[in-house]
Amino acid sequence: MDWINNIKALTFDLFGTVMDIKGSTLEATRAYLEKKGSALKSEQFWDIFRVRQRLEQYQDNILMLGHSGYRQAVRRAFMHTSRMLGIEPSEADVKEYLLAWEGLQPFPEVLAGLDRLKEKYALVVLSNGELPFLQHLVKDNLKWKFDDIISVETVGAFKPSPAVYRKAASILGLEAGQCLMVSSNSFDYLGARACSFRAAFVNRNNAPLEISPLLPDLTVSDFSELADALLR
Repeated sequence: MDWINNIKALTFDLFGTVMDIKGSTLEATRAYLEKKGSALKSEQFWDIFRVRQRLEQYQDNILMLGHSGYRQAVRRAFMHTSRMLGIEPSEADVKEYLLAWEGLQPFPEVLAGLDRLKEKYALVVLSNGELPFLQHLVKDNLKWKFDDIISVETVGAFKPSPAVYRKAASILGLEAGQCLMVSSNSFDYLGARACSFRAAFVNRNNAPLEISPLLPDLTVSDFSELADALLR
């Protein structure tokens, strides 16, 4: 893998890659469903919600509405998923669910992996979240200092808009091929590869790859395996 020798910076997705969004919000989901008298399992609600959240973001991009805000997309997806399942959320329900996202926690092996990788690479957040929200999660919950935190707000579109990756490379003063996008989201490696970024897929759930010629350069199960692959 000679391309690794050209990499100068790793850009990290935050939601679902660094931060365990599902594990961090399942209890809030369970409490919400119990409050509403729903027999649905929290994992079932989450899986439907997650697909809808991404759809909300894609719709904003396609309709050229710009970056409406990550938490706004979460809000709309939560309300839509609830109603699709025959549940009517109150404003208090929505606020309580969004509050759970303020407490997102990292996957257990992330910090050790980042500590290893920082010795060789610039490590940068490249996320769909709003900058103040990203700064809160990194400073207060992850408690780890990245070289930079780049929000897609700088472009005004959600990933995988090509402008997001190109703007990130420009901010870092690098060519696209010198950047490696690290993400557990398939849309991220598709978007990154389409812009000449290299891409690492953190496939925590053994998901199938997209049916596309734009495949990740590297597939790993977690940050420990990522560090092993990049530092060998």
